Amino acid sequence: MRNVLVVDDSRVTADTMILLLEALGHQARAAYGSSAGLAILREEVPDMVFLDINMPGVSGFEVLKFISREPRLAKVPVIVATSDDQKETREQALRQGARGFLVKPVSVEALAEVLDSLRTKA
Repeated sequence: MRNVLVVDDSRVTADTMILLLEALGHQARAAYGSSAGLAILREEVPDMVFLDINMPGVSGFEVLKFISREPRLAKVPVIVATSDDQKETREQALRQGARGFLVKPVSVEALAEVLDSLRTKA
């Protein structure tokens, strides 16, 4: 079981992701928006982060940059979960350190696949 942080400005999307993660045996909590996510990340080190990109204020790319530059968080795998399915967005996320990329709405099968891929890379 992993301690997972879901950062998304949509409560419905974040709560749905939490239900999917819990169904797969993980412990998860939500940060509704990038500011809330950054506040949690300044205090805690989750085992994994699911991160939306398009959020008001601080973008998911900025949160990803914070995670990758913060020594205590740098090894935390980040999976981007966004409705933006553009090739450029995917490439930028992976270039900035994301370990996976999911397009919303996320299916339980796609989620299980990305989680399995992280296990085999570990």
